[in-house]
Amino acid sequence: MSQSIQLVVYPVKDLAKAKALFGQWLGVEPYADTAYYVGYRNGDQEVGLDPNGHSAGQTGPIGYCYVADIQKALQGLLDAGAQAQQAVKDVGGGRLIATVKDADGNVIGLIQNP
Repeated sequence: MSQSIQLVVYPVKDLAKAKALFGQWLGVEPYADTAYYVGYRNGDQEVGLDPNGHSAGQTGPIGYCYVADIQKALQGLLDAGAQAQQAVKDVGGGRLIATVKDADGNVIGLIQNP
C-alpha cells in the first residue's frame, strides 16, 4: 500500500471562520462548498473541512491515503496491529472511507474513490 497522503481533513466548529482562514492560507477557492464539507485542491493535495468532525469524535486532522481496494488495505493495517476506529463507510457517490488507530492512538485514514 505504498500510497501518499493526499487528503487531510480538519474538524471545525465554525465553518465560516474556517473557510476564511483556510482560503487565505491555501490561496485557492474551495472546489466543494457544502454545509457538511468544504474541500480545497491544490495539485494532488486536498484539504477538507468537516463541521461534523468534532461531534463524531475527531480531535485533530486526519491524513487519508487513497487506495484501490479499501477492504484489502484496511485488513492489512489491522493485521499489522492497528485497531479499527471507523468501519468502511460510503460518504456519498460511492466514495468510501475508513479509519484505524495505531498503537499510539494516531488516526490513519483510508479513502477509495468509486
